[in-house]
Amino acid sequence: MSVSDPIADMLTRIRNAIKARFDDVVMPSSKLKAQIAKLMLEEGYINRYEVIDGENSGDILKISLSYNKKTGVITGLKRVSKPSLRVYCEKEKIPSVMGGLGTVVISTSKGVMSGKSARDLGIGGEVLCYIW
Repeated sequence: MSVSDPIADMLTRIRNAIKARFDDVVMPSSKLKAQIAKLMLEEGYINRYEVIDGENSGDILKISLSYNKKTGVITGLKRVSKPSLRVYCEKEKIPSVMGGLGTVVISTSKGVMSGKSARDLGIGGEVLCYIW
């Protein structure tokens, strides 16, 4: 079955796995999903991720979730730019999440990066999601 918004599907799978207190979450992989997982690892939201070669059905992305005692490190995920309504921002108007406590994920011409990195490089792009 094809999914119309794979990023929203990824975020929903992570959100549901955190609520159910799973250690790992598995989903179909893509280059964009792997880049988002890499950013989440760099920002400290997850323990690790790996792309597993699926022989018959395509690659699989496995994300190991991180927890602080009883709560997940990720307390919220929100999809911003959707297939039906794309949201772009200029370099001066990159939003901050939770007063700087969260991370905004931006797809730029230099790849997927956090809002802080995009501000430092002076480039804007498509606002994919918020993580806090």
